[in-house]
Amino acid sequence: MPLQAEVERLKTFAFNMRRHALDMALAAGGHASHFGAGMSIIEILAVLYGETLKLDKYNPEWADRDRLILSKGHGVIGYYAALVEYGYISQDEMRNFEQQGSFLMGHPIRTPEHGIEFTNGSLGMGLSLAIGTALAGKKKGQSYRTYVILGDGEMDEGAVWEGIMAAPQFCLDNLCAVVDRNHMQLGGDTEQIIAHRDIRQKFSNFGWDAYEVDGHDIAQLLDIFQNVGQNRAPTAIIANTVKGKGFSFAENNNAWHHAVMTQRQYDDALQELEESHHGNH
Repeated sequence: MPLQAEVERLKTFAFNMRRHALDMALAAGGHASHFGAGMSIIEILAVLYGETLKLDKYNPEWADRDRLILSKGHGVIGYYAALVEYGYISQDEMRNFEQQGSFLMGHPIRTPEHGIEFTNGSLGMGLSLAIGTALAGKKKGQSYRTYVILGDGEMDEGAVWEGIMAAPQFCLDNLCAVVDRNHMQLGGDTEQIIAHRDIRQKFSNFGWDAYEVDGHDIAQLLDIFQNVGQNRAPTAIIANTVKGKGFSFAENNNAWHHAVMTQRQYDDALQELEESHHGNH
């Protein structure tokens, strides 16, 4: 089990990320920010950027750095928040989110000097991209790992399942796929649209090392990320999450798939976040 001090440090990392995300959502002005989709992956990204990924903020294009692909590109507000907290993006740059001329748009645009590895927007593409990136590392004899975050609504895409079948064929033990299992997509409840049932078992049946965790439990996430690459197989982590996590007005509220943040909502959300964080310390 991870040390409690390590868990507390990463809880603070996640708290700071939610603060950054709130600031970005407000700074977006009349632009919606896919707030709910970004909040469900906060702890996942906090553990990745706060502990797991092999990176160098002073050399963002280091050849042996780990790669992260946000396949569910609309969750970008959480991704940017992690890059701010890690140090790839400044808080001044962060406040230009969704503004004309900014590199921080509503879906990631490749900006390697700021840690944004890949352009993404169309769902269903990220796993195939991750497989190619992981395979390239193997071919070149490089030690980096490739991580990809998918949405559970994105699992409706046929290309995702082609990738799930292909990755074990190439023994990609340097590949880790994380499914953000928040049970919601643009059109509503994922299980009412296409019921996927036991996603972990499906990955396992195709030859992946597959795990299921609470995607907001930092200790569980730390433990599970340490298992990546243990066998000659890719790793899949099904992370059970809550869309809009951390803010009562947004949790499990699909209106916040793509809504505009008002000043009043921002003020209330900031107060709720501060009270929750200090109440847990």
